[in-house]
Amino acid sequence: MKFTVVAPLLGFEDIKEVELEKIDDIFMNMKALDAEHISFTLINPYALRKYDFEVPQNIKTALEITDGSNLLVFNTIIIQDPIENSYVNFIAPLVFNTDTNKVAQVLIQENPDYGVAEQICDYLKKD
Repeated sequence: MKFTVVAPLLGFEDIKEVELEKIDDIFMNMKALDAEHISFTLINPYALRKYDFEVPQNIKTALEITDGSNLLVFNTIIIQDPIENSYVNFIAPLVFNTDTNKVAQVLIQENPDYGVAEQICDYLKKD
């Protein structure tokens, strides 16, 4: 599914269009369509933890979010071997509106519960 980037992606401000591809129920791949060698692995944060944040009004407007909008939220992940040692960025989620095919990144500020590089293993249940 293709999405128009309506707010700059941090560090990748020139990317204007991306394609989202499902890997499995937890992971997605996001490829830049206007920069062929740039891609990101994304993770569903809700599969790991309780996750809640407010989408700023300017982003809601840019994404054309309404009460009935179908949204997807993913976070970038730095893959490590083994996968449990991978790092998730919880402070800059990507919000996809599948109704309008638009995406924007939200920067969560002043929330000590979310970090920029948290390991997946910190959220896995231990027997």
